[in-house]
Amino acid sequence: MSILANLSLDEASADPGPFPLFARWYADAENAKVPDFNALTLATSTPDGHPSARIVLLRGFDERGFAFYTNYESRKGCELDANPHAAMVFFWTLFQRQVRIEGSIVKQTPEESDAYFSKRPAGHRLGALVSPQSRVIPDRAFLEHRMDELTKEYQGQDVPRPDHWGGYRLVPHAVEFWQGRENRLHDRLRYRLAQSGWIIERLAP
Repeated sequence: MSILANLSLDEASADPGPFPLFARWYADAENAKVPDFNALTLATSTPDGHPSARIVLLRGFDERGFAFYTNYESRKGCELDANPHAAMVFFWTLFQRQVRIEGSIVKQTPEESDAYFSKRPAGHRLGALVSPQSRVIPDRAFLEHRMDELTKEYQGQDVPRPDHWGGYRLVPHAVEFWQGRENRLHDRLRYRLAQSGWIIERLAP
């Protein structure tokens, strides 16, 4: 029997908000050792509507939203500063599950960014200082030379978080859960935030 025969979404028994279901699906992917289970596609846009997308890693979530970290001066950082709205997509092939999230963007507090940065491997912390992310650079040697310089400069010291690096949080106003089903009659449940709270709607596959 297909794994899809035992997976379904039912609005009658759905949680009142999207976060418990997301937590269960996320835990399923992690426990099943799905490769890069926390990887997501992050879509941003310029104020005049030119979109871009890339893969980033989810670094935490709760009812405040979904957190990720990056260079604030990167392309995505500049687009988020100019147009603080974004979309995320998770896809876990093993379970034929997709989650689409849309919402507004706020920056994590400096304390939250400091706490996460301090847990990164030393090489990753140095990399945040080395790379002018999304900028044109002359060659690979530019990065390697700068890495060598900073490795020597910070030898035996803590690497401080640069001001241009930190976290964002997507605060959702819509979360859609897509569960693959047989014969392509998939389940799609969308949580849409209204003044009265979350509204649950079934969408056609």
